[in-house]
Amino acid sequence: MAKHAVAAVGWGHHYLQKRWLLALILMLSVSTVIAFFIRAAFDSCDRNVSGAVSDANVIGSARNAIQVADKRASQIAAAKPSPLSFMKSKIVLLVSHELSLSGGPLLLMELAFLLRSVGAEVYWTTFTKPSETDDVIYSLEHKMLDRGVQVFSAKGKEAINTALRADLVVLNTAVAGKWLDAVLKEDVHRVLPKVLWWIHEMRGHYFKLDYVKHLPFVAGAMIDSHMTAEYWKNRTRERLKIKMPETYVVHLGNSKELMQVAEDSVAKRVLREHVRESLGVRNEDLLFALINSVSRGKGQDLFLRSFYEALQLIKEKKMQVPPLHAVIVGSDMSAQTKFETELRDYVMLKKIQDRVHFVNKTLTVAPYLAAIDVLIQNSQVISLKKILYFKYNVNEFI
Repeated sequence: MAKHAVAAVGWGHHYLQKRWLLALILMLSVSTVIAFFIRAAFDSCDRNVSGAVSDANVIGSARNAIQVADKRASQIAAAKPSPLSFMKSKIVLLVSHELSLSGGPLLLMELAFLLRSVGAEVYWTTFTKPSETDDVIYSLEHKMLDRGVQVFSAKGKEAINTALRADLVVLNTAVAGKWLDAVLKEDVHRVLPKVLWWIHEMRGHYFKLDYVKHLPFVAGAMIDSHMTAEYWKNRTRERLKIKMPETYVVHLGNSKELMQVAEDSVAKRVLREHVRESLGVRNEDLLFALINSVSRGKGQDLFLRSFYEALQLIKEKKMQVPPLHAVIVGSDMSAQTKFETELRDYVMLKKIQDRVHFVNKTLTVAPYLAAIDVLIQNSQVISLKKILYFKYNVNEFI
């Protein structure tokens, strides 16, 4: 725990502060927080992207099957006491660097809904927002408002007052650290002892004092793998000459509700059929998927290169295997990113456009989990270009 924490600030006594933080970390470890929550599966905030597969027909056709499974999962969950019950009536401020259909903000939104479900008073603020109207931000903010999460500006007096009276402040991602000085200013040291810093980043350009100079003085840091935690410990010490606070590793995963829906025999069969039909993939074909917002460092380029090399190897060796297909879920051509253009150009250059499919950014991941055979997860460790293959149908790593 941060040695510079003031015992009388925020949570009161240092012992209670540590106990609450440990309890929250334990709950998250047990619950395996997810980025793409199943209850959002039918919401209308998905971004329609020209040239990418739309999932509207897929979800419409499978709605009844997935709702039955979701209702069953909800009944099971309701029968058990929540490990978050100790947070009832507590005030929690969640600070996000952005609000988008990407992993970090969606993880934080899921935490907001979990806290609201046990009666916590939850506030959300987004540090960086575009000046023009954004349909995705509008939809996600109203999703939170509908669930009882209060949303307000990151730079107003309300943000400062809420931070000062909050029992817990969660900073989401390293970049959110800029909010501390920019908004709290002289009050920053009154808030640091009750900050849980949730760090997701691995790439080197995030190791800047502008972002993380207050990191040694917060109550604790939460990171999603031991390797990432060790990386942060070494880089902050060697490059920035600062010490990490007490750090907790919370592995990310799929919620029981998501797995129950995706594995329900009826729902899975219906979803598999409709998704594959929309992609032009037959039932006997082998379908690989990478589910992540398309951006450098997320591995879509490595995935496509590996996929193309596999196709070439099969052809050269004259191997008798089912036709292979690849789907990238997380496309956003409306943003006109150079990286996604490069991906699509590569597909055209290699003439594999009949084997590679791009799908819009979406919260509706259950249909794709049900439809695919192999889920690819890319490690963001800079020195280790490692891809993990998860055989979804039999739930084992290969």
